Amino acid sequence: MRILLVGEYSRLHNSLKEGLISLGHEVNIIGSGDGFKSFPIDFKVEAPTSKGLKKKFRSLIYKLFKKDIVSLAVKKQFYSFEEELKNYDVVQLINESSFNTTPKVEMEFIEFLKQHNKKLFLLSCGTDYISVAHAYNKKFRYSILTPLFENKVTTKDCDPALKYLSKPYFKLHKTIYEKSNGVIASDLDYHIPLEHHEDYLGLIPNPININNLAFKPLDINGRIVIFHGINSSNYYKKGSDIFEEALEVIQKKYPEETEIITVKSLPYQEYIKQYDKAHIVLDQVYSYDQGYNALEAMAKGKVVLTGAETEFIDFYGLEQPVAVNVLPEVTDVVEKLETLILNPESLIQIGKNARNFIEKEHHYKQIAKKYLEVWHNN
Repeated sequence: MRILLVGEYSRLHNSLKEGLISLGHEVNIIGSGDGFKSFPIDFKVEAPTSKGLKKKFRSLIYKLFKKDIVSLAVKKQFYSFEEELKNYDVVQLINESSFNTTPKVEMEFIEFLKQHNKKLFLLSCGTDYISVAHAYNKKFRYSILTPLFENKVTTKDCDPALKYLSKPYFKLHKTIYEKSNGVIASDLDYHIPLEHHEDYLGLIPNPININNLAFKPLDINGRIVIFHGINSSNYYKKGSDIFEEALEVIQKKYPEETEIITVKSLPYQEYIKQYDKAHIVLDQVYSYDQGYNALEAMAKGKVVLTGAETEFIDFYGLEQPVAVNVLPEVTDVVEKLETLILNPESLIQIGKNARNFIEKEHHYKQIAKKYLEVWHNN
């Protein structure tokens, strides 16, 4: 098969591509490479930076002429690959707004891809209309919008998510659902809102290329190393404020027993090197399931504080912990860290469980086969 993967989040499409190629398929990716993370891309389509005077100029042009110059720049790049984007058996979108342009431009891209290729599928693995609406209506016990409900952030701060509830993005959502062959979720945070939707094709776990992530049993002789990687643009969305407050408590209480490493907005290759010596990795507090960074850390045998809620345990039928579920509360994070620090032998077992879980449920070649089956049957 010829397969075109549109957009990239956290290396999901790159790992899927590697799995598909290993099975004999031809695969290309078009997109930006996910900003500062700089993932490999076959056809690079990148929005020019829009800060300071450039941002003001962009806003002025939009007010005067209703033209978004950044979206127009992306559009020009997209069509420079016009011939390379035709005649695929399957096209898969990473998101309802895969290029992060205006809904109008996104719909143009959808029309083109639909017209010139056989099948079109959508992934729900980031904010989109259905997942944001579910969170906004407080159907989750907690979600990425909890910081908004608790007045930690403003509505404007949450615009990257809330924009999906606006009329133009709702129209984009409806258009994609009408034109696609179906929607696939990557984890429980997107599966739960979609569960009874007529266009939902089911959950396929994130593919993890374990060949790139060597497992190393944890050595607990010495200090317990805790790693916190901060993405500045998602600071409150991931619960980094809660993690930082909890780490202050831990640092004061266990200065001799722990070493804390905090990094901010690193490119992917540098990021994964930075947490290599860590025993514990802090991921996020508002999820029910693990995101991509957590899964890769688990593949390396790290103990990850993340989403591992009851729904997750039940879905996979787990009997042993593969990650440490944390609630969006400083006291809970402190308590979970303390338990690990005072019982360091538990780190070794959880780390082994984590690697085994990734090999069983997230192996990139097995996940690629699941995608192929869903694409073939729909």
